[in-house]
Amino acid sequence: MIEIIRREAVYLWYYFDLQLHQIFWYWVLGMVLGSAISVFVKERIHDAVRSLTRKKMGAFMMSSILLNPQLIIYSAALGTTALVVRIVSCFLCGIAAGLLVRFFYRNKKFFNFNGFAEPKSHDTDPRLWLRFLKNLGRNVKATGLYFVIGIALSAAFQRYVPAEAMTVLFGGNETFGVLMAATIGVPLYACGGGTIPLLQAWLSSGMSMGSAAAFMLTGPSTKITNLGAVKIVLGMKRFVLYLGFVMVSALATGLLVNLLV
Repeated sequence: MIEIIRREAVYLWYYFDLQLHQIFWYWVLGMVLGSAISVFVKERIHDAVRSLTRKKMGAFMMSSILLNPQLIIYSAALGTTALVVRIVSCFLCGIAAGLLVRFFYRNKKFFNFNGFAEPKSHDTDPRLWLRFLKNLGRNVKATGLYFVIGIALSAAFQRYVPAEAMTVLFGGNETFGVLMAATIGVPLYACGGGTIPLLQAWLSSGMSMGSAAAFMLTGPSTKITNLGAVKIVLGMKRFVLYLGFVMVSALATGLLVNLLV
């Protein structure tokens, strides 16, 4: 029994160490870039967003500005194709959402921020580089545990889940696979850094790129920690519309990606 446990521990550590070396520096680079943007250019971005909301082309421009640069860097670990798919699909779905809101809610309020106080900024240290280091430390604290858990789950997956099972679930029947990936993206997604190792393992085991695209769309859009606030801001009716748009967009994007890639 002890020998079996030791053997499995060696296998798991091998897979863990292998994937850690593959994506660790993407995680570090993503955090450094995210913290740098937050500290050095955040106010400029906020000013740009405020000005764009008053312009007709705002929906197009906003969808590109609001892409999370930290998550984009993480996604580079999945390869060039997955990176391009993530950026383009987020950009196009953001444009579609903005145009739909503009068309159907032209003379009505879509968001309700009553009761939401201005968030307190933690970047208050007068020394700019120390402010950056503190922000980076908070970034490590917020994502580090999820990153390690994601790699651990990925190692267990690679050891105990046959590649054939991934092909059946996410690769064989394309429509079913995309729908399944879009669905599991809702409860499973907790942190971008934690899901990248899982996606990397799934793609290497037979997951189609369309299924990965569907997962990458529904995950951040339905992150459990954010849904409560989204429901308050939108109200129940618009919240249901939001969820429906996310699922339909993810399914359509996944099927289109499978046709093109």
